Order: sequence, then structure tokens, then C-alpha cells
Amino acid sequence: MKGVIFDIQRFSLHDGPGIRTTVFFKGCDLRCLWCHNPESQSPAPELLFYEHLCVGCGACRTFCGKAFTPACTRRGDCAEVCRYGAREKSGRTVTVEETLATVLRDRRFYETSGGGVTLSGGEPLLQPDFAYALLSGLKAAGAHTAIETAAHVPRETLERVLPVTDLVLCDIKGIDGDLHKQNTGVSNRRILENARFLMANAKALRFRFPYIPGFNDGEAEAVRAFTSGFELELMPYHETGAGKYRALARPYPAETARVPTREEMTALSGTLGARYETQA
Repeated sequence: MKGVIFDIQRFSLHDGPGIRTTVFFKGCDLRCLWCHNPESQSPAPELLFYEHLCVGCGACRTFCGKAFTPACTRRGDCAEVCRYGAREKSGRTVTVEETLATVLRDRRFYETSGGGVTLSGGEPLLQPDFAYALLSGLKAAGAHTAIETAAHVPRETLERVLPVTDLVLCDIKGIDGDLHKQNTGVSNRRILENARFLMANAKALRFRFPYIPGFNDGEAEAVRAFTSGFELELMPYHETGAGKYRALARPYPAETARVPTREEMTALSGTLGARYETQA
């Protein structure tokens, strides 16, 4: 059993309880204008080029005879010889066994902190067989499991993974259907239906709302009303995605978005009765 991921992040503190390892799956069927991981959207491996880090050493010519450009679509082997971090390959194929071996190295930290492993992305449930096999292996090893999902997947997929998932982190980008499609490229009908299903069936459920001034900030109260009775976490907009879009030679759709202040987020969390954690 194999899957495609683009990162494994150890010692995560914001993707569920305790100290966690987060496995980032490649591929997403939403196109949120503010996406901070655009390298996660395509299921295929991609190259990122950080021009400001390139010193023109020419090592990348070893593989194709040409200097790297932002439009390069080759396999990305040149990233392995770049000593300056100017070239980065996003996406690799891994097996369930090797992924389990990697994440379970930190088992003692999970046990002492009440942590575990979170599948994120991208959208992990677009690789349902790999996600299920990985979650099952983690449960067999006694690890706490979590999934972060936008819930834009078939109901059957959720039904399959819930028995091996201890916590679902469900992203709700907004309630207004037209605005949601404008901001993400997809209807939220299936998402809201699946959210209601999760309310009734998940072992533990936390909703997440990405708060993006200028795009969906007017949706905060409606999201709180929809998720009433469940924990809601506010995720403030940040600008880290802009540099990644440049590295992918793609225009950044959220140029007009504003980064909210900590004071603004603290006040909003108080008004909504929502959770807000600074990640600085």
C-alpha cells in the first residue's frame, strides 16, 4: 500500500492534543484563495524554486543541461544537489510500513504528552485506502489518531475511517454557498452534510474556521451558529502561502487579504466562544 505525501512534521503542537507528528498528504480538490500550502493541491510531485536563494552555482545542470527556471516541470532530481535550498521537490511516494516506522519513532512523546499522529494535507481522505491503512496501523500500535479534513469527500469514506480515528478536525470555510464557491472553487453542500454526519458519529470532533479578512470574515458568526455545541478553533490568515505561490510560478489569489492582529483574534474568540492559539 502506497500513498503520496509532501511532508512529515514532528513535534506539532497545533494539530490535536499533545505532541504530535503530522503527515501531510498531497492532493486537494479545493482551491482556497488563501491556501498556505499550494504545493499540496496537485496530487503529482512539483518543483518549487526560491529565486532569492539561488547563487547560480549550476549544480542543477547535471540533470538536464539547463539552468533551473520557475517554469521547470522536470522530476525534481536537481533539488537533491542544491546546497542552498533554492530548489525544493514537493511530493514523494511512500509505503504504509515506512511511514509508520517514521512516525512511531516519537511514540514516547505521544505517550507522555497525550499526543499522537495527525493526517493532514492537502486532503488526506482523497487517498482513502492509504489513509485507512495508516490509521489502522497506528491504532494497532496504540497511538492516538486524528484527521484534518475539509469533508468534501464521499460519505462512505468518512464511514470507513471513523472507527480508526480518535479525533476529526473538520475545516469549515463558510456557510454562504455562493461565497464558499467563490472562495474555494467548490460548493459547500457536501461539506455541511458531512459535518452534520460527523457531529452525530465522530468519537471526538473539533471544527476549524480559517479567518481571512476581506474574504470570509463576515462568516464567523454563521460558522459558530452551525457548529454550536462543538469546539470551534479560529485559524487566522497568514502570508506564508504567498512565497510558495511565487516559487511555483503561480499568481497569488489572496493578495488583498489582511493579516488580523492578535488583539482582533482574541476579541473574536471571546465573542464567539471559540478557541484561538497563537502559533508564534
